[in-house]
Amino acid sequence: MKKRNVINLIRYHSERNEPAFRAEALAIAQEFDKAGDAQLSEYIMALLSDVNTFIPQMDEAPCFLSAVSPAVSALPLPEVIASDISGITNAIRGNVGVNKFLFQGPPGTGKTEAAKQIARILNRDMFMVDFDLLIDSKLGQTGKNIDALFSEISSFSRPEKVIVLFDEIDALALDRSSNNDVREMSRATSILLRELDRLDDSIALIATTNLFDAFDRALVRRFDACVSFDRYSQDDLIEIAETITIELLAKFKNVGRDMRLFKKILSLSDCLPFPGDLKNIIKSAIAFSDPENEYDYLKRLYKQFANSATIDIDILKKQGFTIREMEKLTGISKSTLSRQLNGGNDE
Repeated sequence: MKKRNVINLIRYHSERNEPAFRAEALAIAQEFDKAGDAQLSEYIMALLSDVNTFIPQMDEAPCFLSAVSPAVSALPLPEVIASDISGITNAIRGNVGVNKFLFQGPPGTGKTEAAKQIARILNRDMFMVDFDLLIDSKLGQTGKNIDALFSEISSFSRPEKVIVLFDEIDALALDRSSNNDVREMSRATSILLRELDRLDDSIALIATTNLFDAFDRALVRRFDACVSFDRYSQDDLIEIAETITIELLAKFKNVGRDMRLFKKILSLSDCLPFPGDLKNIIKSAIAFSDPENEYDYLKRLYKQFANSATIDIDILKKQGFTIREMEKLTGISKSTLSRQLNGGNDE
């Protein structure tokens, strides 16, 4: 058992995440069994079953998978991507041999979260490959580790209840024909191709990549479907940002809600960031806002998306904001704003 397993067990215990704790313990038991230590494996399984038994001797064995907590809430995705995710969910549920999927797109587009969402919907345990352990500087060791990884994957007693996640598989999947490629990694990719061909059809495998253009084409062909997450329109991102904001506002007191103004602010940007970065920007604006000013987060968001260090009321007027909206963004009363704008329309 590795230090990582101990840390995972402690973390899941402190988070009171019983499903992840049991999944991690089960993975440890299976690894000990695979390594030939049946006594220790049986002991761990007995503890999970609340059965008292003997205490065996402890030996260490490699483990390249760690349990991942499933998504706890729905993931906001544009309809075109959500439809593909729904199709993948149905394919896995149908257990017809369509079981390997590649999610590609820039960082922050929701690839990993979508995989977790699939695990939640299907009520499957998710295990993530630990590339830090898998890739080794010793000549030939990475290939051996890949063999061991797939032996670990094949050892699941109920493979139909498992999803394996190769998050950022780029570490193993860059084009082998590249002049910059290292021969060792080229051999490792070849071994990965072989093992993917042998994978049990009942085990669902999802891989993600941010570097699809440099991806090995032979490896792409091993996947039953490839989903592009680079399909967000401006309207999609505004709608997703609204969903994110509504969820965040529910966690903060003394914060005002004006989604019409919020969407007008986002519309000032010609190129909104993808959901991952968008969520961080909104969360920071709300978290750091002045508790005495319920609309201070909107002021912060305006500066971010209008790319302006200051807020000028003449520019606000040109941008189509109403007197009431200007009041929220500047903290200046409507009457004062009206005078400064030479009797502007209140609404």
